[in-house]
Amino acid sequence: MKKYTLLFLALFGIVLITQAQEDKYLWLEEVDGQKALEFVASQNKATIEELSTEKDYQSIYDKSLEIYNSNEKIAYPSIQGNYVYNFWKDENHVRGIWRRSLLDSYTSGNPVWETLLDIDEISKKDDKKWVYKGSNGLYPDYNRFLVQLSEGGGDAVVTKEFDVNKKQFIENGFSIDESKGNASYIDENTLIVSSDFGEGTMTTSGYPSQVKLWKRGTLLKDAQLIYKGESSDVGTWGGVMRDGSQAYTMISRALTFYTSHSFIWDNNKAIKLDIPEDASPSAILNNQMIIQLKSDWTVNTKTYKTGTLLSINFSELLKGNKEIKLIIEPDEFSSISGVSTTKNKLLIELLTNVTSQLHIYSFDNEKWTSEKVNAPDFGTISIAATDDLSDQYFFNFTNFITPTTLYSADAGNNTFKTYKSLPAFFDASKYEIKQHKAKSKDGTMIPYFMVAAKGMKNDTTNPTLVYAYGGFEISLTPYYASTYGVSWLDKGGVFVLANIRGGGEFGPKWHQDGKKEKRQNVFDDLYAVSEDLISKKVSSPKHLGVMGGSNGGLLVGVAFTQRPDLYNAVVCQVPLLDMQRYNKLLAGASWMGEYGNPDIPEEWEYIKKYSPYHNLKKGTEYPEVYFGTSTRDDRVHPGHARKMVAKMNDMGYKTFYYENTEGGHAGSSTNEQRAKSNALTFSYLLMKLK
Repeated sequence: MKKYTLLFLALFGIVLITQAQEDKYLWLEEVDGQKALEFVASQNKATIEELSTEKDYQSIYDKSLEIYNSNEKIAYPSIQGNYVYNFWKDENHVRGIWRRSLLDSYTSGNPVWETLLDIDEISKKDDKKWVYKGSNGLYPDYNRFLVQLSEGGGDAVVTKEFDVNKKQFIENGFSIDESKGNASYIDENTLIVSSDFGEGTMTTSGYPSQVKLWKRGTLLKDAQLIYKGESSDVGTWGGVMRDGSQAYTMISRALTFYTSHSFIWDNNKAIKLDIPEDASPSAILNNQMIIQLKSDWTVNTKTYKTGTLLSINFSELLKGNKEIKLIIEPDEFSSISGVSTTKNKLLIELLTNVTSQLHIYSFDNEKWTSEKVNAPDFGTISIAATDDLSDQYFFNFTNFITPTTLYSADAGNNTFKTYKSLPAFFDASKYEIKQHKAKSKDGTMIPYFMVAAKGMKNDTTNPTLVYAYGGFEISLTPYYASTYGVSWLDKGGVFVLANIRGGGEFGPKWHQDGKKEKRQNVFDDLYAVSEDLISKKVSSPKHLGVMGGSNGGLLVGVAFTQRPDLYNAVVCQVPLLDMQRYNKLLAGASWMGEYGNPDIPEEWEYIKKYSPYHNLKKGTEYPEVYFGTSTRDDRVHPGHARKMVAKMNDMGYKTFYYENTEGGHAGSSTNEQRAKSNALTFSYLLMKLK
């Protein structure tokens, strides 16, 4: 009898705990639930009614839309064979057109475009809000492409085969139903596919767990299964890596967001590559597989340090041998921000003190040699396009007050020339850029950029916006923010970009110092930058705001719940906020490598200390937060923002909330939607901080 009494009490206790922790706002996680959408409509109406009457709203909307629709925008290239492909939106092409120009015509600076696919046209025809999500061509002629389309802008896409010469989808061609998967050509009649193949073929993160080879003329369900991961993995994907004319069929099984097993499919079997689980293979060039290390790796008594870029003889690796060549070992102030290849050269983007350099590497006589590209300084360099068939490439240079410029370059002789620059959408001569460092709670120095009017008075009254992200080893670097120029700087605002830990600005360790149980470092870094601005009398809490999206939305959600005294405006975009349930919503389970698993008591112990949804308190002077999300965001669930707003409103706190009905994780699908979001956001900031 005693045993059954104890069992009853134990079960009763579990029921009590469950009831105590019951979330009365769970109904808002029903993305298209009638009650939830009525809540969204009500919140949207109130926010639009208030913010659209602000005196700057219409001018911000008009100027933003003018910039987004400008015909002076740069038409960025994607080089495929003899053509450059480009996706373009303007006032006449609201959802955009996919088009191409002959490479020679584009390179001359006078491209002659032919439209291949009009997204507005097919949206009208299909009565769906299609969003173009990219394409994948058939090497080497690129006469066929696998085109990806999303309904409403989410990550899940349908894939259809397209004939670019006939400018139409191929009847009875390859076609894959909506899924968060991918597909690539192995040859004209064979695809490697990762997709939702039916029950039991997706992971708990919502990504494929299987990879198949699909032959033309057969059913996808009958395709050859070549690899199967576990449902607890993040996902498993297939693809093709090229080294000149040689193609390798690759498989990647992501165990977590940061660890994976890499395989090559050869002779009808998957051969596992003997490289570290957390290393990032990026390309194969001259039989050298390029790999970046995220932790120390000791091979044959030699240790290669975290952050190092190296190469391995690929054919020997397949035999189990490791012939390693060092490419570059960044110092404590540097990190590798990008790796690309042309036909013969390796291009490396290097960040040093959060500004870019570009280097060309050659592999000759079994060693790597390099030369620096004499590109502009004190900004961000990024590779815009490379050519598999030549050493031609394009790179971008941008900073906060210099209009973005696209350069045409040749890696073979290390030359480049200006291809096209954006017009000056605002008068940047009035502003200057400074870089400062703030001391975080543990003594770490945190860099940040500040863009402000020349001769600005440090009198504590300047409206100041801090933007930060702090996660997933993503670096925030200088960029030409034309809409920020007309919407914020020209309205008297100061803009700050904070390079807090969790990002990749100083390599993998900068990221690792902000993961899981170390996440409080990320928040403390943001507060340190904010307090430094206050101590310099640039601003004060009354005039200080903070903005972040996605993981950055979590960041600012924590900021206003931990330090409501620091900010008078908070823009929380497509955020994670309920950190107890984040791993059960959409792609959330894939991020447990970043945040930890809330279902493990020891890990929930540190997560619960900052989870914004669980740290809301009554009777606190919170700022009036602006939350933005999208109904069609299938990466970060809109329920996070919805539930936070409902809970705050029930506690008596005023909030602003705007949920776009489409747009996916980007928040917007069209230029008009982007302009509206911009106008609402900056009207809110000006209202609160001026």
